[in-house]
Amino acid sequence: MSLRPNPWVSVLYVVGLVALFLGERVVGAGTARLVLSGPGLALVGLAVAWRVTRRVRASGDARTLERWLLGLFLLGGLGLTLYFLQSDVAALTPVASLKRRVPELTGVLRALFPALLVTALFPLVLVELAAAAMARGPVLAPGRLRAALHSGLGLAFALIFAFSTMYVATKADVSWDLAYFRTARPGDATRLLVRRLPEPVEITLFFPPANDVRQALEQYFRELARESGYLKVEVLDQAVELARAKELGVGENGSVVFSRGQRIERLKVPLELDRARGQLQRLDEDVYRRLRVVSRPRRVLYLTAGHGERGLLPQAATALEKARPGLSQLEEWLRVLNVEVRTLGMAEGLGTEVPRDASVVAVVGPARDFSPEELAALRRYMERGGRLWLALEPDGPGLELLLEPLGLKLLRVPLANDQRFLLMSHQRSDRGNLVTASFSSHASVGTLASLGSDAALVFGGAAALEPLQPLPKGVAQDVSVRAPAETFQDNNHDFTADEGEPRRAWPLVVAVEKAGVSGASPSRVVVMGDSDVMTDSGPRGYGNPYLLVDSVLWLLGEEELAGVVSNEEDVPLQHTRQQDVLWFYSAVFLAPSLVLGAGFLVTRRRRRRGAR
Repeated sequence: MSLRPNPWVSVLYVVGLVALFLGERVVGAGTARLVLSGPGLALVGLAVAWRVTRRVRASGDARTLERWLLGLFLLGGLGLTLYFLQSDVAALTPVASLKRRVPELTGVLRALFPALLVTALFPLVLVELAAAAMARGPVLAPGRLRAALHSGLGLAFALIFAFSTMYVATKADVSWDLAYFRTARPGDATRLLVRRLPEPVEITLFFPPANDVRQALEQYFRELARESGYLKVEVLDQAVELARAKELGVGENGSVVFSRGQRIERLKVPLELDRARGQLQRLDEDVYRRLRVVSRPRRVLYLTAGHGERGLLPQAATALEKARPGLSQLEEWLRVLNVEVRTLGMAEGLGTEVPRDASVVAVVGPARDFSPEELAALRRYMERGGRLWLALEPDGPGLELLLEPLGLKLLRVPLANDQRFLLMSHQRSDRGNLVTASFSSHASVGTLASLGSDAALVFGGAAALEPLQPLPKGVAQDVSVRAPAETFQDNNHDFTADEGEPRRAWPLVVAVEKAGVSGASPSRVVVMGDSDVMTDSGPRGYGNPYLLVDSVLWLLGEEELAGVVSNEEDVPLQHTRQQDVLWFYSAVFLAPSLVLGAGFLVTRRRRRRGAR
């Protein structure tokens, strides 16, 4: 016997489920619960019995339809059974003792029963709609019913997957930001700084509720606070918490306050998301800087002056010298590290003694020789455990009096590379812009070593450093950065490899530790064969800032805090000559070849099928 589709059976089933939902999840207790849940359960049972009867009486394609619908009814019934096993009704059954022995069972049942109900209801609705559309037809189309069943199951599985993913992400406190604009996430350097906080630090956010900027900041600081119990994060509304805001010196919303004892640092962030985008993209850098200010003592770095060195501001071109970029970017990074920059020349006492508060003394690109008194003062500073940072130039002084005790010599010949260099002016002189990613495992280049080729360095006009053998007693050297093996010494300054100009992986940066005299702590020195690597002329998107930050941290004895600071700002892309050649030939030859090859294979395959 062939039965026509009857949607009222499924309607009765769904009405029973709705009544159960209202009784169990909305009312939840008392007489009203029994009034709703009891008839709802009876309706579900009646619908299942009715479906079984139709399954027995049906034949042909209708029998297949009834079998599928009965299976969906029973799947929903299994979901109801699991619900009652985890509810208070199960307290009267043996399942209660099992739940006490296995507490996780309740959570498993709570997750399974809605999944089973969704898996039953979605296909049920679509199959009934497909069957109703064929009610007046001469026969049922099993293929159409099967497609509706599969579509319902697919929708149910997708919904279950989405809810499961969000549930797991919420419990694990994990979020993904796939937007083009993204708030910076806590970088490695900031995480390391938080893990090594010596004392508790409080971060207070003053923002109104239901604010997009507040939500972005909460996500960042919530993730950062997991790194250490010493970091306490609190979110307040300045209009409500007036006393707390006054205590921290905040007069309006839109402030992030970092405090440790009497040390207080503030970060202003606009309340409107459009205005705050740029600041949120570099949020990690701002947070790292303020955390260092409140948690670490301020250090002083002295820049020597009076010998044509590079200063904080760019030097204008003269009749004898070309313009020289300044060190303002270096000053910005040092400010992030809570390092104050001061000038040290003859007027500041360099001819007699280096100031006692000097954490580091930097000599950057001198053009003229130092006086013997100045060199003697720098050498005495180094011997009593001082920290020196020497960035020299091929056409500048060799500072032999400082380098010889370290077992080093500056080869005052510029280096060039005709195979791996950075195109900037598109002239032959670009071959002097060396690009290298050859790093050692030394702590002064720890971040660069971890990033590898993603943080290549650019040296604009470097000279090689030569370790002297044998090394002086108590000296330990590490060649932390080398030039590419194709680099040659350009003796005649024509940027062309001529005969007699050797190619080698020349040392560009050397880190030296030297035992102190008379029980003094060991001195640390970083020597660079180029000062352009430290200036504002360095291209963005390369690893030069990491070299500077890691070098300073190693000189300060804080190398364990070296790491990447997150930044989501867009930077212009600059390619080396090798990369430009690769992109050119790929666009001209490789891409068309791939298209022609794919077309040839598809055409040949079609011809073979036609012949068969």
